[in-house]
Amino acid sequence: MFAQKTYIERRRVLKEKLGKGLILFFGNEESPMNYPDNPYHFRQDSTFLYYFGIQRPGLVAILDIENDSEIIFGDEYSVEDYVWMGPQPTIAVKAEKCGIENVLPAAKLASILEEAIKKRRQIHFLPLYRPENKIKLQELTGISPGELSARFSVDLVRAVVNQREFKTEEEIAELNQAVDISVDMHIAAMKYAKHGMTEAQVTAEIHKIAIASGGNISFPIIATINGQTLHNHYHGNVIKEGDLFLIDAGFENKMSYAGDLSSTIPVSEKFTSEQKEIYNLTLDAHQSAIDALGVGIPFRNAHFAACRTIFEGLKAMGFTKGNTNEAYDAGAHALFFPCGTGHMMGLDVHDMEDLGEVWVGYDGQPKSTQFGLKSLRLSKPLQPGHVFTIEPGIYFIPELIDLWRSQKKFNEFINWDKVNSYRNFGGIRNEEDFVMTVNGARLLGKNKPKTIQEVEAIRSEAW
Repeated sequence: MFAQKTYIERRRVLKEKLGKGLILFFGNEESPMNYPDNPYHFRQDSTFLYYFGIQRPGLVAILDIENDSEIIFGDEYSVEDYVWMGPQPTIAVKAEKCGIENVLPAAKLASILEEAIKKRRQIHFLPLYRPENKIKLQELTGISPGELSARFSVDLVRAVVNQREFKTEEEIAELNQAVDISVDMHIAAMKYAKHGMTEAQVTAEIHKIAIASGGNISFPIIATINGQTLHNHYHGNVIKEGDLFLIDAGFENKMSYAGDLSSTIPVSEKFTSEQKEIYNLTLDAHQSAIDALGVGIPFRNAHFAACRTIFEGLKAMGFTKGNTNEAYDAGAHALFFPCGTGHMMGLDVHDMEDLGEVWVGYDGQPKSTQFGLKSLRLSKPLQPGHVFTIEPGIYFIPELIDLWRSQKKFNEFINWDKVNSYRNFGGIRNEEDFVMTVNGARLLGKNKPKTIQEVEAIRSEAW
């Protein structure tokens, strides 16, 4: 946990922003794999962590603004629990560390909320993503899961986003550490992956670094020869010489701050000439996005810069044609780059997206519905303290190629015969993490090998 004063100040600011009412926070419960005593690794809700810092299942908290009351609700472990878990700090001990003195049994929560409802007091709560918390809310307030989208507090969402999106120096220190270990995970994979291994073996080597570093992975590891599938979590293929191997993996540290990096390496000692050509273009797009960053400049500009660079570069290689700006406006570039250039990062690897991308990445403005552009998670102007990823890529997706070609889509922008000749190429992505400062974007953590020379030097050592 951070110092007690950090959590006290965070809650003070939030209550001041909301002005009145009760703020209801749900912590997470254990999530069983297949029976109650065999749960997945516990991960506390990130907003609960932000305001209270307590990694313990079964907690709910209320901030009563008018009465200046802060209460954490939960049930203490029994001696029988200690037999299985060992001695545990009480909720009161944990609560004191975040500056809360009032701790009550979980059963007391219903009567407090019932009284507030009778008095027609406003009860603020966030969108809920865990089914058990949706059920709790219904039992406590009568609000059914189907009503959540219309009943959550937009004012609370905006207030939370406005706090959590600006990372403090103590948070940046945690993020730097998380990214440093993430780099180690990627270097380990670069050194380890060899012809004849399975994707699963490389995945295990990546995961080992995270566990040995005292934390865990920040999201399920992507380690695949099918990099054209953006979120490919299948690890059953055998890797072989000539393959491209895409790795997307990050570390979550003890404080639950995340790193998120991507790399693409040859399974061979060196890239082929065709792989080098596309790989260097992704690096050009990557740098174009970085060059477009700045305080007060919409992140969408960085996305446009990456898309333009990709389309122009592919035009020089014979894949595309026509006016680049017109192709971008029409969405033709999304054949090769059907996702966004980046997203916010912090306590969540995709920070606060449980609160809604439209609030986190767009300041409440509507998102595009166009294929490709609708997957851009961050668009709004960047400000000092914003932490985000840069991750443009180039992907040859056979199913998308076949569909659009059969529809005669974008014939004025795409040379389909050339594209089809690369249908089995796969995908390439590099990803880095940045914080915006008053002086511009700054790379988080240590450098990850990224250039062809850097990657091939490591691969040569491994070979």
